[in-house]
Amino acid sequence: MKNYTLLYSLFFYVSLSAQTIVLENFASGLSSPVEIIASPTSDNRLFVVQQSGTIKIVNENGSLGTGNFLDITDRITYNGERGLLGLAFHPQFSVNRYFYVYYNTTDGSVRLSRFTANAGETSTADASSEKIMLTIPKSFANHNGGSIHFAPDGKLWISTGDGGGTGDPDNNAQNKNSLLGKILRIDVNSESGYAIPTDNPFVGKDGADEVWAFGLRNAWKFSFDRTAGTAMTADVGQGAIEEINKVSVNSAGVNYGWKCYEGNNTYNTNGCADSSTMTFPIAQYGHSDGKCSITGGYVYRGNQYQDLMAKYLFADYCSGQIGVLDNANTIVWTTAFSGNNFTTFGEDNNKQLYIAASNGNIYKIKTENLAVSDISNNGILLAPNPTTEYVYIYNLNADNVSADIMDSTGRLIRTTKISGSNNRIDISELQPGSYFINLIKDSQKFLSQKLIKE
Repeated sequence: MKNYTLLYSLFFYVSLSAQTIVLENFASGLSSPVEIIASPTSDNRLFVVQQSGTIKIVNENGSLGTGNFLDITDRITYNGERGLLGLAFHPQFSVNRYFYVYYNTTDGSVRLSRFTANAGETSTADASSEKIMLTIPKSFANHNGGSIHFAPDGKLWISTGDGGGTGDPDNNAQNKNSLLGKILRIDVNSESGYAIPTDNPFVGKDGADEVWAFGLRNAWKFSFDRTAGTAMTADVGQGAIEEINKVSVNSAGVNYGWKCYEGNNTYNTNGCADSSTMTFPIAQYGHSDGKCSITGGYVYRGNQYQDLMAKYLFADYCSGQIGVLDNANTIVWTTAFSGNNFTTFGEDNNKQLYIAASNGNIYKIKTENLAVSDISNNGILLAPNPTTEYVYIYNLNADNVSADIMDSTGRLIRTTKISGSNNRIDISELQPGSYFINLIKDSQKFLSQKLIKE
């Protein structure tokens, strides 16, 4: 096992019940980072949106690329909650070099635009290539939304805030004809700008054709769990409740309830539809212990930190805490990471997670159960691997060892007692796929290794 005792200046360690979240310092020197997006090519760079109007590249080693990938400071409003807020690369970026950004214009409207990266390389984009796709006027400075992501079906989803003001005074979120307080879904593969997917829920009905879901106050942020086929949306509350929503990516026309409800609590039901027509959060939390505003993250689908598998990670901006939501929809909080107001999460092309703070730092998210690559196996070997019926644990100089087999979601499948002389594990009844074997002695895990069942 690696010795981290000399690296305290580079790491935060915070107890999380039986698990520890470790934040490893990855990059610094950024300004107001509000989005982290994986490279659209096969490398493992990160593209970081700075609210002031630029996009920076962070190299795989954590160094900042020279210059800006994009600079549109001349056409945005940057203050408070306004600025350059979202970024999404076209699924066919390698062919068309298109990417999309979401920002506040100089008059305060929210805008979706397409830009084109420069030919022959992916480190700079042409700021003059802007093609405006959608502009939405709004009355107030706050509640701008700003997450944009391509769904598994290739359609672009856009989260818009309710337009601001206390209690949604313009009633945008519940008004299906307003584009504010919504998740919009559009087809950007149209020469005229964008097209409306024919399966959007309000096509040919009362409601704006672009609307996919409604009843959101200020979703900050949403992400797709492509393994489970779900969308995870963190919606910032009015003054008491922060909420986490989870729905199938195929669920059209969902009403998340704002401003009728703040989380599960009644807020203002005047003129509201029956609550049975609404989708309520799978988890929520209040503003005790300095909490004030949720920052949505991702479901961990990497293959390094098994104690995070299939769990949703998010944060609270004011308290500096990271929350971990398990499959039972139970939240466990870390204690505060002092000096950090967490603004966004990111996921790289290896499905590892990052978190950014308003102070310009980006951290890798790890746990005390170190990654498979961080663990010394002292010559222990699993073979054959891949295999079909049996796997043997060689060079195991110990008795009374538990071999726990976990599936890709972190669920315990089977426990087998092994020793140096009894080292065979029968996996013939497992379905083909990827698993992990954890070797545990005296309640301490000393090896974690991937196993492929053919």
